Amino acid sequence: MTSTPQDGLPAADDVPDAPFSVAPAPLGPGRRGRRAEPMAENIGPSHQALLERLRHRISERGITLDELARITGFSKTRISALLRGIEYYPSWELTYSVIHALGLPPWPLCRLWTAGAYEAAKSTTWITQRIAAVRSLGPEERPVEHRGFILRMEHYYTAYARALLHIERPERIVAEAFDILWAGWDEAEAAAGPNLPRYAWRLLRSRVLLRVRRHPDGRPDLRPAAFMTVAQSRIEDPVARFVEISEIADFFDTISHLPPDQFDVVVLRYLCEFTPDEVQEATGLSPAHVHTLDHHARGALEHLHHRPTARE
Repeated sequence: MTSTPQDGLPAADDVPDAPFSVAPAPLGPGRRGRRAEPMAENIGPSHQALLERLRHRISERGITLDELARITGFSKTRISALLRGIEYYPSWELTYSVIHALGLPPWPLCRLWTAGAYEAAKSTTWITQRIAAVRSLGPEERPVEHRGFILRMEHYYTAYARALLHIERPERIVAEAFDILWAGWDEAEAAAGPNLPRYAWRLLRSRVLLRVRRHPDGRPDLRPAAFMTVAQSRIEDPVARFVEISEIADFFDTISHLPPDQFDVVVLRYLCEFTPDEVQEATGLSPAHVHTLDHHARGALEHLHHRPTARE
C-alpha cells in the first residue's frame, strides 16, 4: 500500500526511522528463498558494511554459492565463511574474486576491506601484501553523479559526524558512507528515486551512530561536545568555565531524548549552525517537514530541559 501525505508532508517522509537506527532503509523488496546464514556478531562496522553489500547483491541477483564457486574458483566453504565473517579475516584475493563475480566496483569495497582488516588487528604489511597479490583494480572512476553528490553533501556530513563523534578526522567516517553509497549507486538511485539525499542521509547517520558514544539506554551521549563550544573556550575563569560546561552538557544530553529526525534537525541547526534550507538539502526532508521538526524539537527541549528531577 502506498502511503499518502499527511499534515502537508510528502509521502517520502511518512515512514519513520527506528529510534536511532544504525541501518539505512532497505534498497527495495527482498527476494524469496532460503534465508542466508547470519553474519558473525563480533565483526567491525567496516567489515560488516562490506559483507552487507556483497550479500545484498547476491540476494538481489539470486546467485547461489555453487555459481560463485564456479565463477571464482574458490570453494563454497570459503565463500560461505567470507560472507558470514567467520573463522578468519578473508584475503583480498578471495574478496576481490567475489566482488568481480558480482559486478561491483572494486575501489570502494577495497577501502572497506582495508578498514575491516585494521578492525581485525591486521598489520599494514599484511594488508599491503594481500592487495599487491591481486591484479590492478584499474582506474578509480566514480560515477559523475556520485562525484557531484559528494561535492554537494560532504561539508554537511562532516559537520554532523564531528558534532557527534568528537574526533579529529570525521572525514574518514564520511568517506566510508560515500564508498558504501558508490558500491550500490545504481540500486540506490533506482530505489530512492528523486529523494536520493534522504536515503544517503540515513546511510550517513547509520555510519556515525555505529561509532558514537552512548548512554546505557542506547541514546547518543553528546556531553563531550560541551568542551568544544566557542562560548566556553572564551571564558578565562576556571570556575565560570566549569559552570558553563556543566550547563551546556546538560542541555546537549537533553537533545539525545529527541526522536531521530528531530535530533538530526537540532544537531544540524544548533550545533552545526546550518540554515533551514541547508538542513533540508542535507537530509532530503521537505522544507515544511524541517520547519515542523524544528518547532516540535524546540518545544520538547524546553519541556525536557525544565522537567523537575528527583532532587528538586
